[in-house]
Amino acid sequence: MRPLMRLVPVIAGLTVAALPLSGALAKDEALAKAIASPHRTPAFVERDKVRKPQEELEFFDIKPTMTVVEISPGGGYWTEILAPYLHDKGTLYIAISPRTASERAAQYYDGWKKKIDETPAVYGKLKLGELGGGSYEIAPEGSADLVVTFRNVHNWMGAGTADQVFAAFHKALKPGGVLGVEEHRAGNDKPQDPKAQNGYVREDYTIALAEKAGFKYVGKSEILANPKDTKDWPRGVWTLPPTLALGDQDRDKYVAIGEADNFVLKFVKPAK
Repeated sequence: MRPLMRLVPVIAGLTVAALPLSGALAKDEALAKAIASPHRTPAFVERDKVRKPQEELEFFDIKPTMTVVEISPGGGYWTEILAPYLHDKGTLYIAISPRTASERAAQYYDGWKKKIDETPAVYGKLKLGELGGGSYEIAPEGSADLVVTFRNVHNWMGAGTADQVFAAFHKALKPGGVLGVEEHRAGNDKPQDPKAQNGYVREDYTIALAEKAGFKYVGKSEILANPKDTKDWPRGVWTLPPTLALGDQDRDKYVAIGEADNFVLKFVKPAK
């Protein structure tokens, strides 16, 4: 794959978010309540100061009446916030591998079904979409107001499915719907590895992937920027917290650096 090496113009008149909102100035009190919910995993709550969920979701213009699709939710950091926030007035899909994709996929799928069944007050209205095992049916076509993905683009690049995944986002969204993307930011001093083996992805490469699928770039936020991240670590991005792939080797050094330098991008599916 030829590296994508172009500059992306910012739309005239656009105000690009660059600074986090303080908790006192948060616009969405329902979102603040969901973030403060006692059902959340304590280890996830501890990471709020780094992941800045209020600021990021507000940057994506989330509303409690929306239909939202969360892509590949992992351990559920974002789902623990989105599920109660959307429970009464909105709809939340999480897109995971079909149960039939593999034994591991079946265990993960069953884990989410168990959580839905055992915690109906929080997860009772959660819907399961499919992303993986050759399936890209993340939600009914044209049903979603917002699709969000957090630190997943490098995985699809490694699997060679990034084009199909971004096309699935476009298909699921309504005209005028928003796509929010968070990812580990590669530097501009080197061509993009098309497999993103170190876990870092260039902003311009990601923007080009989205535009190829039919999206229009809106802007970015710098709330998750980390200038201490030099992106040249022995185990790639996983050298840094929270993974700390080297274990106790230079642990204090990597903890002091903190989590990776991440970009937050916003796109829109143009109205027909």
